[in-house]
Amino acid sequence: MAVDYQALKNGGFMRQRQKDHFSLRLKVVGGNLTTERLRVISQAADKFGVGRVHLTSRQGVEIPFVKLADVGEIKSFLAQGGVETGVCGARARTVTACQGSEVCPSGCVDTLALAQEFSQRYFGRELPHKFKLGVTGCQNNCLKAEENDLGVKGGYLVAWRVDDCSLCGVCAKACRRGAIKVTEETVHFAAGQCNHCGRCVKSCPTGAWSGRSGYLVSFGGTFGNNIAPGQVLTPLLTELAAVLAAADAALDFFATHGQPKERFRGTIERVGWETLSRLVGERLGSSH
Repeated sequence: MAVDYQALKNGGFMRQRQKDHFSLRLKVVGGNLTTERLRVISQAADKFGVGRVHLTSRQGVEIPFVKLADVGEIKSFLAQGGVETGVCGARARTVTACQGSEVCPSGCVDTLALAQEFSQRYFGRELPHKFKLGVTGCQNNCLKAEENDLGVKGGYLVAWRVDDCSLCGVCAKACRRGAIKVTEETVHFAAGQCNHCGRCVKSCPTGAWSGRSGYLVSFGGTFGNNIAPGQVLTPLLTELAAVLAAADAALDFFATHGQPKERFRGTIERVGWETLSRLVGERLGSSH
Protein backbone atom coordinates (compact mmCIF):
# COMPACT_ATOMS: atom_id res chain seq x y z
CA MET A 1 0.00 0.00 0.00
CA ALA A 2 1.41 3.38 -1.04
CA VAL A 3 2.20 5.85 1.75
CA ASP A 4 0.83 9.38 1.32
CA TYR A 5 3.83 11.27 2.68
CA GLN A 6 2.33 14.65 1.80
CA ALA A 7 -0.77 13.93 3.88
CA LEU A 8 1.45 12.84 6.76
CA LYS A 9 3.48 16.04 6.48
CA ASN A 10 0.33 18.14 6.40
CA GLY A 11 -0.63 16.47 9.68
CA GLY A 12 2.68 17.21 11.38
CA PHE A 13 4.66 14.05 10.56
CA MET A 14 7.95 15.21 9.02
CA ARG A 15 10.15 12.60 7.38
CA GLN A 16 13.52 11.93 8.93
CA ARG A 17 16.74 10.76 7.32
CA GLN A 18 16.03 7.34 8.77
CA LYS A 19 13.71 5.26 6.58
CA ASP A 20 10.07 5.15 7.75
CA HIS A 21 10.74 7.42 10.72
CA PHE A 22 9.13 10.79 11.44
CA SER A 23 9.52 13.74 13.75
CA LEU A 24 6.01 14.55 14.91
CA ARG A 25 5.23 18.25 15.35
CA LEU A 26 2.68 19.06 18.04
CA LYS A 27 0.32 22.00 18.34
CA VAL A 28 1.50 24.48 20.97
CA VAL A 29 -0.23 27.88 21.08
CA GLY A 30 1.76 30.81 22.41
CA GLY A 31 4.41 28.54 23.90
CA ASN A 32 2.02 27.42 26.63
CA LEU A 33 1.50 23.82 27.75
CA THR A 34 -0.16 22.53 30.89
CA THR A 35 1.78 20.10 33.03
CA GLU A 36 -0.84 17.45 32.19
CA ARG A 37 -0.08 17.80 28.49
CA LEU A 38 3.64 17.77 29.16
CA ARG A 39 3.22 14.43 30.92
CA VAL A 40 1.25 13.03 27.97
CA ILE A 41 3.95 14.22 25.55
CA SER A 42 6.64 12.67 27.74
CA GLN A 43 4.78 9.37 27.83
CA ALA A 44 4.29 9.45 24.05
CA ALA A 45 8.00 10.11 23.49
CA ASP A 46 8.86 7.15 25.71
CA LYS A 47 6.30 4.83 24.14
CA PHE A 48 6.62 5.74 20.46
CA GLY A 49 9.94 7.58 20.18
CA VAL A 50 13.33 7.34 21.85
CA GLY A 51 12.53 9.09 25.09
CA ARG A 52 13.27 12.67 24.07
CA VAL A 53 11.63 15.67 22.43
CA HIS A 54 12.87 18.64 20.43
CA LEU A 55 11.89 22.24 21.23
CA THR A 56 11.65 24.18 17.96
CA SER A 57 12.60 27.78 17.31
CA ARG A 58 8.89 28.65 17.15
CA GLN A 59 7.98 27.34 20.60
CA GLY A 60 6.86 24.00 19.24
CA VAL A 61 7.48 20.50 20.51
CA GLU A 62 8.45 17.62 18.23
CA ILE A 63 8.70 13.93 19.04
CA PRO A 64 11.42 12.41 16.81
CA PHE A 65 11.89 8.80 15.73
CA VAL A 66 8.20 7.91 15.46
CA LYS A 67 7.86 4.81 13.28
CA LEU A 68 5.52 4.75 10.29
CA ALA A 69 3.74 1.75 11.78
CA ASP A 70 2.92 3.77 14.94
CA VAL A 71 1.46 6.88 13.25
CA GLY A 72 -2.17 6.05 13.96
CA GLU A 73 -1.52 4.84 17.49
CA ILE A 74 0.48 7.86 18.62
CA LYS A 75 -2.16 10.24 17.25
CA SER A 76 -4.83 8.40 19.23
CA PHE A 77 -2.67 8.30 22.37
CA LEU A 78 -1.98 12.04 22.22
CA ALA A 79 -5.61 12.93 21.45
CA GLN A 80 -6.81 11.03 24.49
CA GLY A 81 -4.48 13.19 26.57
CA GLY A 82 -5.68 16.44 25.02
CA VAL A 83 -2.62 16.98 22.80
CA GLU A 84 -3.16 17.91 19.15
CA THR A 85 -0.71 17.37 16.33
CA GLY A 86 0.63 20.37 14.46
CA VAL A 87 0.69 21.20 10.78
CA CYS A 88 3.30 21.69 8.09
CA GLY A 89 3.16 22.71 4.47
CA ALA A 90 1.18 25.51 2.86
CA ARG A 91 -1.07 26.60 5.68
CA ALA A 92 -1.28 28.88 8.71
CA ARG A 93 1.10 27.54 11.33
CA THR A 94 1.12 27.46 15.13
CA VAL A 95 0.93 30.95 16.65
CA THR A 96 3.84 32.05 18.84
CA ALA A 97 3.71 34.49 21.77
CA CYS A 98 5.75 35.81 24.67
CA GLN A 99 4.25 35.79 28.18
CA GLY A 100 2.76 39.26 27.83
CA SER A 101 1.02 41.38 30.43
CA GLU A 102 -0.34 38.38 32.35
CA VAL A 103 3.18 37.62 33.59
CA CYS A 104 5.74 40.16 32.34
CA PRO A 105 5.98 43.64 33.96
CA SER A 106 6.88 45.13 30.57
CA GLY A 107 3.89 43.60 28.79
CA CYS A 108 1.24 45.94 27.39
CA VAL A 109 -1.25 43.33 26.10
CA ASP A 110 -2.44 39.82 26.92
CA THR A 111 -0.43 37.97 24.30
CA LEU A 112 -1.69 34.46 25.06
CA ALA A 113 -5.33 35.50 24.70
CA LEU A 114 -4.61 37.00 21.28
CA ALA A 115 -2.53 33.98 20.22
CA GLN A 116 -5.38 31.68 21.15
CA GLU A 117 -7.82 33.87 19.20
CA PHE A 118 -5.54 33.76 16.16
CA SER A 119 -5.12 30.00 16.49
CA GLN A 120 -8.85 29.34 16.65
CA ARG A 121 -9.39 31.62 13.67
CA TYR A 122 -6.53 30.65 11.36
CA PHE A 123 -4.63 27.52 12.45
CA GLY A 124 -4.37 25.04 9.62
CA ARG A 125 -5.99 27.29 7.01
CA GLU A 126 -4.72 26.29 3.57
CA LEU A 127 -2.82 29.04 1.77
CA PRO A 128 -0.38 29.34 -1.15
CA HIS A 129 2.56 28.86 1.25
CA LYS A 130 3.23 28.64 4.96
CA PHE A 131 2.04 31.60 7.00
CA LYS A 132 3.43 32.44 10.42
CA LEU A 133 1.83 34.59 13.10
CA GLY A 134 3.54 35.89 16.23
CA VAL A 135 2.53 38.10 19.15
CA THR A 136 4.91 40.03 21.38
CA GLY A 137 3.84 42.07 24.39
CA CYS A 138 5.87 45.25 24.12
CA GLN A 139 8.66 47.11 22.36
CA ASN A 140 11.25 44.80 23.91
CA ASN A 141 10.03 42.56 21.09
CA CYS A 142 11.12 39.24 22.60
CA LEU A 143 9.07 37.38 19.97
CA LYS A 144 10.50 39.45 17.08
CA ALA A 145 7.10 40.36 15.66
CA GLU A 146 8.49 41.72 12.39
CA GLU A 147 9.96 38.32 11.47
CA ASN A 148 6.46 36.91 11.03
CA ASP A 149 4.19 37.03 8.01
CA LEU A 150 1.82 38.78 10.39
CA GLY A 151 3.24 40.07 13.64
CA VAL A 152 1.59 41.90 16.51
CA LYS A 153 3.41 44.02 19.07
CA GLY A 154 1.70 45.35 22.20
CA GLY A 155 1.86 49.03 23.07
CA TYR A 156 0.17 51.85 24.96
CA LEU A 157 -1.64 54.88 23.64
CA VAL A 158 -0.41 57.25 26.33
CA ALA A 159 -1.83 60.42 27.87
CA TRP A 160 -0.50 62.86 30.48
CA ARG A 161 -2.55 64.58 33.20
CA VAL A 162 -1.08 67.85 34.45
CA ASP A 163 -2.99 67.81 37.75
CA ASP A 164 -1.32 64.54 38.85
CA CYS A 165 2.20 65.45 37.77
CA SER A 166 5.00 66.45 40.19
CA LEU A 167 7.42 67.29 37.34
CA CYS A 168 9.89 64.80 38.81
CA GLY A 169 11.33 63.94 35.38
CA VAL A 170 11.23 60.15 35.81
CA CYS A 171 9.17 59.75 32.63
CA ALA A 172 11.73 61.66 30.55
CA LYS A 173 14.52 59.44 31.85
CA ALA A 174 12.47 56.32 31.11
CA CYS A 175 11.62 57.36 27.54
CA ARG A 176 14.13 55.93 25.09
CA ARG A 177 12.83 57.94 22.14
CA GLY A 178 13.33 61.45 23.51
CA ALA A 179 9.59 62.06 23.20
CA ILE A 180 9.26 63.58 26.68
CA LYS A 181 10.90 66.76 27.96
CA VAL A 182 10.27 68.05 31.49
CA THR A 183 10.84 71.68 32.47
CA GLU A 184 10.22 73.49 35.74
CA GLU A 185 6.77 74.46 34.50
CA THR A 186 5.40 71.56 32.42
CA VAL A 187 5.90 68.37 30.40
CA HIS A 188 6.37 68.52 26.64
CA PHE A 189 5.29 65.37 24.81
CA ALA A 190 6.21 64.84 21.14
CA ALA A 191 3.59 62.29 20.10
CA GLY A 192 5.26 61.75 16.73
CA GLN A 193 8.37 60.39 18.42
CA CYS A 194 6.48 57.99 20.71
CA ASN A 195 6.80 54.29 19.88
CA HIS A 196 4.06 53.27 22.37
CA CYS A 197 6.47 51.39 24.66
CA GLY A 198 4.58 52.49 27.80
CA ARG A 199 7.71 53.07 29.87
CA CYS A 200 6.39 56.48 30.92
CA VAL A 201 3.20 54.89 32.26
CA LYS A 202 5.00 52.10 34.08
CA SER A 203 7.64 54.35 35.64
CA CYS A 204 5.51 57.35 36.72
CA PRO A 205 5.36 57.48 40.55
CA THR A 206 2.24 59.69 40.68
CA GLY A 207 0.09 58.11 37.98
CA ALA A 208 0.20 61.22 35.81
CA TRP A 209 0.75 59.08 32.73
CA SER A 210 -1.97 56.64 31.70
CA GLY A 211 -1.99 54.15 28.86
CA ARG A 212 -4.62 52.40 26.80
CA SER A 213 -3.49 48.99 25.55
CA GLY A 214 -3.16 48.61 21.82
CA TYR A 215 -1.56 46.64 19.03
CA LEU A 216 0.97 47.44 16.31
CA VAL A 217 0.43 45.06 13.39
CA SER A 218 3.22 44.33 10.89
CA PHE A 219 2.82 42.59 7.56
CA GLY A 220 5.13 40.58 5.32
CA GLY A 221 8.05 39.69 7.57
CA THR A 222 10.37 36.85 6.56
CA PHE A 223 13.38 35.31 8.23
CA GLY A 224 15.02 32.50 6.32
CA ASN A 225 16.51 32.38 2.85
CA ASN A 226 15.20 35.90 2.33
CA ILE A 227 15.27 38.26 5.31
CA ALA A 228 12.96 41.28 5.42
CA PRO A 229 11.18 42.94 8.34
CA GLY A 230 7.42 43.26 8.31
CA GLN A 231 5.94 46.70 7.73
CA VAL A 232 3.38 48.49 9.92
CA LEU A 233 0.57 49.85 7.75
CA THR A 234 -1.82 51.23 10.38
CA PRO A 235 -1.71 53.35 13.55
CA LEU A 236 -1.82 51.63 16.93
CA LEU A 237 -5.06 49.63 17.03
CA THR A 238 -6.85 49.73 20.39
CA GLU A 239 -9.70 47.33 19.61
CA LEU A 240 -9.38 43.55 19.24
CA ALA A 241 -11.95 43.63 16.44
CA ALA A 242 -9.66 45.92 14.45
CA VAL A 243 -6.68 43.59 14.91
CA LEU A 244 -8.73 40.64 13.69
CA ALA A 245 -10.01 42.68 10.74
CA ALA A 246 -6.42 43.52 9.76
CA ALA A 247 -5.37 39.89 10.11
CA ASP A 248 -8.38 38.70 8.11
CA ALA A 249 -7.39 41.14 5.37
CA ALA A 250 -3.84 39.82 5.29
CA LEU A 251 -4.80 36.16 4.99
CA ASP A 252 -7.56 36.88 2.47
CA PHE A 253 -5.13 38.95 0.39
CA PHE A 254 -2.66 36.06 0.41
CA ALA A 255 -5.33 33.48 -0.42
CA THR A 256 -6.59 35.60 -3.33
CA HIS A 257 -3.33 36.84 -4.85
CA GLY A 258 -0.68 34.37 -3.70
CA GLN A 259 0.95 31.87 -6.01
CA PRO A 260 1.96 28.34 -4.98
CA LYS A 261 5.23 28.31 -3.00
CA GLU A 262 5.29 32.11 -2.87
CA ARG A 263 5.69 33.62 0.59
CA PHE A 264 3.34 36.37 1.70
CA ARG A 265 6.10 38.97 1.34
CA GLY A 266 6.62 37.99 -2.27
CA THR A 267 2.92 38.31 -2.97
CA ILE A 268 2.80 41.78 -1.44
CA GLU A 269 5.78 42.97 -3.46
CA ARG A 270 4.41 41.51 -6.68
CA VAL A 271 0.83 42.78 -6.25
CA GLY A 272 1.74 46.00 -4.44
CA TRP A 273 1.92 47.28 -0.88
CA GLU A 274 -0.69 49.89 -1.71
CA THR A 275 -3.20 47.16 -2.65
CA LEU A 276 -2.74 45.41 0.69
CA SER A 277 -2.83 48.72 2.57
CA ARG A 278 -6.07 49.68 0.86
CA LEU A 279 -7.69 46.32 1.71
CA VAL A 280 -6.58 46.58 5.35
CA GLY A 281 -7.99 50.10 5.53
CA GLU A 282 -11.31 48.97 4.09
CA ARG A 283 -11.59 46.11 6.57
CA LEU A 284 -10.73 48.41 9.48
CA GLY A 285 -13.40 50.83 8.34
CA SER A 286 -16.03 48.09 8.33
CA SER A 287 -14.94 46.74 11.75
CA HIS A 288 -16.27 49.80 13.57
